[in-house]
Amino acid sequence: MCGIVGIVNLNPRETVDEARLKRMRDVLRHRGPDGEGLWVDGPVGLGHRRLAIVDVAGGGQPMANEDESVWIVYNGEVYNHAALRPGLEARGHRYQTRSDTETVLHLYEEEGERCVERLRGMFAFALWDRREGRLLLARDRLGIKPLYYAATEHELLFASEIKPLLAAGRIRPALNDAILPEFLATRFVSGEETFFRGVQKLLPGRTLSWSLSTGLRTRRYWRLPMVVVEDSRTLEERAQEVRARLEAVVESHLMSDVPLGLFLSGGLDSSALAGLMTRITRDPIHTFAVGLDEPDANELAYARLVARSVGARHQDVTVTRQEFFNALPSLIWHEDEPIAFPSSLLLNFVSRLAREHVKVVLTGEGADELFLGYPWYWRTAWNERLGKAYWALTPDAVRGTMRGLISRLPWSLRRYAGRSFLALERNPRTLFCEAFATFPEVVQRCVLADTGLLSRRDPYADWLRAHAEGEGGTLERMGRADLQTYLVELLMKQDQMSMAASVESRVPFLDHEFVEHVATIPARFKLRGWTTKAVLREAVRDVVPRTILTRRKMGFPVPVGRWLRGPSWPLVEELVLSPRALNRGLFEPSAIRRLAEDHRAGVERHGDRLWLLVNLELWHRIFVDGEDTDTVTGLGA
Repeated sequence: MCGIVGIVNLNPRETVDEARLKRMRDVLRHRGPDGEGLWVDGPVGLGHRRLAIVDVAGGGQPMANEDESVWIVYNGEVYNHAALRPGLEARGHRYQTRSDTETVLHLYEEEGERCVERLRGMFAFALWDRREGRLLLARDRLGIKPLYYAATEHELLFASEIKPLLAAGRIRPALNDAILPEFLATRFVSGEETFFRGVQKLLPGRTLSWSLSTGLRTRRYWRLPMVVVEDSRTLEERAQEVRARLEAVVESHLMSDVPLGLFLSGGLDSSALAGLMTRITRDPIHTFAVGLDEPDANELAYARLVARSVGARHQDVTVTRQEFFNALPSLIWHEDEPIAFPSSLLLNFVSRLAREHVKVVLTGEGADELFLGYPWYWRTAWNERLGKAYWALTPDAVRGTMRGLISRLPWSLRRYAGRSFLALERNPRTLFCEAFATFPEVVQRCVLADTGLLSRRDPYADWLRAHAEGEGGTLERMGRADLQTYLVELLMKQDQMSMAASVESRVPFLDHEFVEHVATIPARFKLRGWTTKAVLREAVRDVVPRTILTRRKMGFPVPVGRWLRGPSWPLVEELVLSPRALNRGLFEPSAIRRLAEDHRAGVERHGDRLWLLVNLELWHRIFVDGEDTDTVTGLGA
C-alpha cells in the first residue's frame, strides 16, 4: 500500500517542476513512511511514497522495465502476481525484484491497456509508456484503491488523494456545489465528481489513457454480473461453494512479507474471517477492535468473545467522546471530504492501535452489500410484500390523505410510519432512495438556499441507473446498485482512515471473482424472512460462535445525535448556526436554526443531518479557508 502522484505537461517541450512534484509526493507521507521515489523525464514526472509489504528490500518506485521504456508508480496488492510471473519469464522478461509491481509492468509490455483484466487484487497505478508517449491510469474493479485526477489547460495531475493535487498549486480549493443535493441525500458522491471543483475520481473498473494525439480516453474494463443464476441447488449446497471460494480468497489475502492482523468488530463478517484465518495460519492471529466509552455503543465484548474462540492475540481500544471530536479535523483532512459516517473515526483509532503490532489488516468490508446484510434490505422487502395489495387497491386520493396524516404524527411514530408502505410509492426512488435519505427532497427544498440545484441534478441518478441494469427482483437490484455506489464510499473510508495510520487494509470479500459468484446468487438465499446473509451464515457456521451467528447487527453505532443535543451542542452553535457558517449562503438560515433547535429540544431527531452540516463546515474551514487542523475553530466540544 502506497501513495502515488504525477504530472504530465500537455506541452511536450515543458519540463516538470521537480519541486512541485516533491510537494505533491510528500503530502502523502502517511501513506508511505518506508520510502520515497521521484522520476522526471521532460514533460512527465512520477512520485511515490512506499509502505513496504511485499519484497521489502526491493520493490522501490518509480519502477522501470528492463530498457526503461515503461515506468510505473503503483498502490495496492495483486494477489495472483506469483502465478502470472512464470508465463512472463517464459516470454523473456527478466525480473529484478519479487514485487507485484514488476509483474504489472511486464504484463503491460505484453498486453497493453488490457493488462488490468489479468490482475486479481486491489490497485491504482499510473504508467508512462515513453515509446508511445502515453499515460495509463487504472483502478481496480470494485474501487478498493483510490485515484484522483485534474485536467487543466496546461497539464494533467493525478494522485492517490486529493491533497497532492491542491499542493501542486494550480487548483484553487472551491466547493463543487453541484454535488450538494447528492451528499445531503446519500452522504456520498457516487459519480466522477468530488467536493472540489475541477477534481475528478477515476471510477472503479476503469482505465484512463492520455497521449498528445488522442487526448483523454476512459474505458470500462469490468462490470458486475447482471444475471441471477436459478437452478436446483439448495441453501446448503450454495453455502458449501461460498465456503470453498471464501477459504481460497482468505488464503490469497494473507500474502505478505510483514506481520498482518484482522479488524474484529464482533459481527458475522469479521468473525468469519477470524475463523478461516486461524485454520490457515500456524501462529495465533492478531486481532484489533475499537469501542466507544458509551454502554449502548460498544461491541467489544463480542469482539473479545470471538478472539478467545480462535485463540487470537487480541488488543482493543476504547474511545471517549472528547477524543472522538478532537480527532475530527485531522481526519477530515485525511479523507479530503466531509466525513459522512461517524464510524470512520473509529476505524482510524483501531488502525493506530494495529500499527503498533502489524502493517497489514484484513477487514469484513463488502459482505453486507454482497449478502444483503443491511436493515434497509429487509425493510424494503417487507414494504414491497405488505404494500402490494395496498398500492393496487387503494385509490390515489386515499393514499395521499394517508401520507398527509403520517406527516403530522409525532416524530417517534412518524420515523417508522414514514418509511412504511403507507407513506411510500412502489418505485425504487421512493421505496428506497427517499425512504432512507438523510435529507429527503422535501427537506432539502426547505433548507437549501438554491433549490435550483435539485432540478439540475438527480441526487439518485447513479444509484437508479445501476438499479435498472440486469436481471432480478428488487433485492438483487438493490445489492448491485449498492456495490457500485454506497460501497465505493465505504471503501474510501476504509482506505483513508487506515492509511492515515500507515496501515494497509485488505478486503477478502471483494475479491472480484468471489464477487462475481456471489452476485449471481438469488436474493432468497441471502435474505430469508428476518435472517440476513443466510447463505454466508450457513457457510461459516462451524467457525463462528453461535452467539455471533444469531445476534442482531449493530455496525459501529456512534451516538452523535445524543452528543449534539447535549454536551457537544456548542459544536452545532459554532459550526452550523454561527454567522460564519450561515453566511456561506448554502442554506436557509431560518430552516437550519429550526432544524437544530428542534433536535436540541427533542421534538425531532436530526442527529445525522447535523453531523453532515458540522462536517461540511469543518471541511470549508480546513480546505477552502485554509485553517490548520490543530487550531481550526469550533471544537470546544
